[in-house]
Amino acid sequence: MSESFPRLSARTRRFTLGVPRGFTISPDGARVLFLRTKSGTDPVTCLWELDTETHVERLVVDPRSLDSGDEDLPPEERARRERSREQAGGVVSYSTDAEATTAAFALSGGLYVTDLAAARTRRLETAGAVIDPRLSPDGRRVAYVTGGALHVHDLSTGDDRVLATPESETVTYGLAEFIAAEEMSRMRGHWWSPSGDALLVERADEAPVHTWHIADPANPGRPPAVQRYPAAGTPNAVTELFVLGLDGSRVAVPYEHEYLATAAWDSHALSIVTLSRDQKTMRLLSVDPETGKSTLVREDTDPAWVDVVSGVPAHLDDGSLVWVAAADGGHRLFVGDRPVTPPTLQVRAVLDVDHDSVLFSASGDPTEIQLWTWDGHSLLPVSTRSGVFTGRMAGGVGVLTEQNLDTEGVSTTVVRRDGVAVPIPSYAERPGLDLRVSLGRSGRRELATAVVLPSWHEPGSRRLPVLMDPYGGPHAQRVLNRRGGYLESQWFAEQGFAVVVADGRGTPGRGPAFEREVLGDLATPALEDQVDALHGVAEQYPDDLDLEKVAIRGWSFGGFLAALAVLRRPDVFHAAVAGAPVTDWRLYDTCYTERYLGHPDEQPEVYDTSSLFGDAAKLERPLLLIHGLADDNVVAAHTLRLSSALLAAGRPHTVLPLSGVTHMTPQEIVAENLLLLQVDFLKKSLHL
Repeated sequence: MSESFPRLSARTRRFTLGVPRGFTISPDGARVLFLRTKSGTDPVTCLWELDTETHVERLVVDPRSLDSGDEDLPPEERARRERSREQAGGVVSYSTDAEATTAAFALSGGLYVTDLAAARTRRLETAGAVIDPRLSPDGRRVAYVTGGALHVHDLSTGDDRVLATPESETVTYGLAEFIAAEEMSRMRGHWWSPSGDALLVERADEAPVHTWHIADPANPGRPPAVQRYPAAGTPNAVTELFVLGLDGSRVAVPYEHEYLATAAWDSHALSIVTLSRDQKTMRLLSVDPETGKSTLVREDTDPAWVDVVSGVPAHLDDGSLVWVAAADGGHRLFVGDRPVTPPTLQVRAVLDVDHDSVLFSASGDPTEIQLWTWDGHSLLPVSTRSGVFTGRMAGGVGVLTEQNLDTEGVSTTVVRRDGVAVPIPSYAERPGLDLRVSLGRSGRRELATAVVLPSWHEPGSRRLPVLMDPYGGPHAQRVLNRRGGYLESQWFAEQGFAVVVADGRGTPGRGPAFEREVLGDLATPALEDQVDALHGVAEQYPDDLDLEKVAIRGWSFGGFLAALAVLRRPDVFHAAVAGAPVTDWRLYDTCYTERYLGHPDEQPEVYDTSSLFGDAAKLERPLLLIHGLADDNVVAAHTLRLSSALLAAGRPHTVLPLSGVTHMTPQEIVAENLLLLQVDFLKKSLHL
């Protein structure tokens, strides 16, 4: 008997196990390092190497052979994985020297270094559990963090030195603070100099951040977890930068802004990017590592907010700056002071700079993410088929990762200098679903929309109950040309629903103006667009959708949107499942929330407009609230406070608390049964 989709989806971590990822190309293009589990149900990630000339793959590191025991992660590493949404175990990240001859990684708190040519791995003695080990460019040393202190281990002598020791229990050196990791995708807090004789190091002090307690009511004997959480309008961690020399020197690098967005240290410059607390001003600064003095390279401002874009700053061989900024209505690639992409091509990220060429991802159609290069003279398309692509480039060799609606899973190909394509196989499990997805535009704003119908449905044969399945919030998309994004939607469709997924205002891919329409109101535009998309799809499928039976489900921002829908538009939505919803934006973090709503003390009415509490008395439709009690991102207080407001208003509703579950719900049994319980709730609520 074949395994059910909910069970298989849970066991495969939503079919991500077995997919190659984490690519590093050696500077000569001869080898490609990557991460992959041995099968689509194996959660232990291994390190592999591909010889681009012979096409031969080699298993370099298998964690099971290292006798590291059961995976026992230090709390800081668990937090890092939660921030990066990492669902697998084993070697989930690694670093290499500049020539990619040596790799370093952490496993169950231990520090390991691998000689890649010999495939020989050894464990190094450390002072404690290791976080974020990073090799120096010359491969002679590895820096890591333990107990909040930054250490440097000399690989030839075994000498382990402490470069910076925390002055109190609230201080860490060398780690990204919560806001940087969760909201700016900066997962690191130390950077080696190109010569390997110094590091740029972040010092973060969480003392000003308010203390919250994440309790486990299912286990009253356990003390609550203590967490510093920077809720909107409250203090952030204080961050500072220092250049720490291996000779014992310590040079402060002062900067004025609240946020350190990112840093980079290459042969051309030590660069830092800072962001004001209101996020309307971003500065790129060049730092003299000898004195700590900084020079303003460029300043970007926006009346709404300035976007943090991954992969920049970077430099071409001649020192020209590679940057991404909003200009003339588009997110554009800049080389030097000149934009080299048109405003109609929305640049998503810079993926690599290989001498004088820039590899970047961008969208013309918001449902597509294509690869392009700028070679110093012209723009050249790298990906030529419809789909969603990402990649790497070094030594004239490229790695292309492709997804689309026509092909199952993720396809990865290495393209050599001579144009020969070498596939890297995926071991991911097949979902066993017959996808029936149609992408298009709907509604007055021509919103990107996906319509997912049951594989067995004959057009016009009957009207199906509708399930809206959005995320719907800023900086995230659901409607993309890739099969993997619709597997759960298709499974819900197979249960008898017409599933509609729509990306409204605030979502990326259509340019800065579209994204900034949620400024000052995260509720009204998002909800209006879901209604608009629903009615637009109903016009396109007049004989297939039953608008008298419309439900909505979502997680995180999508959970907020689902609850909002039944509270404010019960005339349209007849039932909702809200998973880990943000119910009051005053309870969510500073960087994300203040970007869109400003400071709550300065604009309290804006927060009230986007809160669900004022609408509690309006509930007249079935609402299921789901929340992990161990969630440290959208804490369970969001759901519990909304439930209290609903109870005070005398409004019946259902709450499903998940003991020990975080924002990701990685546990197999939980993930499987959550799907089954949602379907059961929706069918009963719609009287199906």
